[in-house]
Amino acid sequence: MAKITFIGAGSLSFTRILVRDILTFPALQDSTFTLMDIDKERLEFARRAVQGIIKKGKYPAKVEAVLDRKKALKAADVVICTILTGGTQIWRHDIEIPMKFGVDINIGDTRGPAGIFRALRTIPVMLDICKDMERYCPDAYLLNYTNPMAMLCRAMQRKTNVKVTGLCHSVQGTAKILARWIGAKIDEITYTCAGINHQAWFIEFQKNGKDAYPLIRQAIKKRKIYNEEIVRNEMFSALDYYVTESSGHNSEYNWWFRKRPDLMEKYCNKGTSWNPGRHAYILKAYLKTEKTWKRKVKEWFDQGAPFAMERGNEYAAYIINALQGAEPFEFNSNVPNTGLITNLPPEVCIEVPVLANKKGINPIYVGDLPAQCAALNNVNIAVEEMAVEAALAGDAKLLYQAIAYDPLTAAVLSLAEIKKMVKQMLRKNQKYLPQFKNIDI
Repeated sequence: MAKITFIGAGSLSFTRILVRDILTFPALQDSTFTLMDIDKERLEFARRAVQGIIKKGKYPAKVEAVLDRKKALKAADVVICTILTGGTQIWRHDIEIPMKFGVDINIGDTRGPAGIFRALRTIPVMLDICKDMERYCPDAYLLNYTNPMAMLCRAMQRKTNVKVTGLCHSVQGTAKILARWIGAKIDEITYTCAGINHQAWFIEFQKNGKDAYPLIRQAIKKRKIYNEEIVRNEMFSALDYYVTESSGHNSEYNWWFRKRPDLMEKYCNKGTSWNPGRHAYILKAYLKTEKTWKRKVKEWFDQGAPFAMERGNEYAAYIINALQGAEPFEFNSNVPNTGLITNLPPEVCIEVPVLANKKGINPIYVGDLPAQCAALNNVNIAVEEMAVEAALAGDAKLLYQAIAYDPLTAAVLSLAEIKKMVKQMLRKNQKYLPQFKNIDI
């Protein structure tokens, strides 16, 4: 019997999907699900949803909901983390303040000023979770879904002994898009993908064992396909390897697309798949969802909580199944660079193929990335390393220096303007940054 603990279980949609998928594996059908959240109402909704899945599937599993994190973690085998420190009402300033200075952010959860400030608020909380895990479930695995993935995992991997790895949907999501574009079934596709979170590269992409990149190059010549992912297709045409995560995300991680209104109009305001490149797209979606969330959840329960019981594609379920000694599972994950990618710095957080089995999470050696791919990764790694150190040390000057090297910020602002922006963001976030005793730069 596995004990699987959700920290941030009030993320109802994700929690119920993952629980459903876990319970489709015979080895996990008697699991105990411990749900923890700081929002009592959201937590109760999640508990009812999970209980409904257990009842509908006639599983011998159990569910419990607690507000006490230590109780939730005690004797856990696996911990799944999906949290948002401070909520959208503080996160919005990470996006709205830079816009006043001309830094136009679309997503803002991974890199750049918004991603970095999200990391500053979240790193102390994640380290506290890890400290509790070291005491109450020292052998457990932490599967982190919280962004900014690379900076959070780097801080935890530096400062704790917890077996932590970071999970993201972008690798398999992109593989499915590319397969569709070339008329292939996903089971005909094999690939090697490596780099950093949200900016990993398909250094090999094959259909039935043959290089499929010529087919992708032909596919993106079609206007309809090109328009699905304009930013990423432009990057592919220039850099020769396809990058993970959407155009909305990747438009923020370089100098090329968001620095002038004409470039925004050409590359970012249309043709970016599920997230148009317009300013604050995801923030606006979050705020809209918050207004309607309670009503929609109530309606769902009033309708009998309809929910498909067939296994979906949430691969944390496959990982947990493998860790419990069942079928091994290969996927991409965020781990320290222990010589796995040879032209990225040692020990930084990278995203590479790994194999999960009863022995644990086993990263797979990649070697060198193509030079042009490593170059862009290295720029963002340098920023992330400074930001993580600034978060751990409470160093406002180093924080400013990190943001000064962010590609998009540096393409738009002078050093003096960046300093002024960072000061405003620090003042707005001061309540959530206890590690910063002095916010003067």
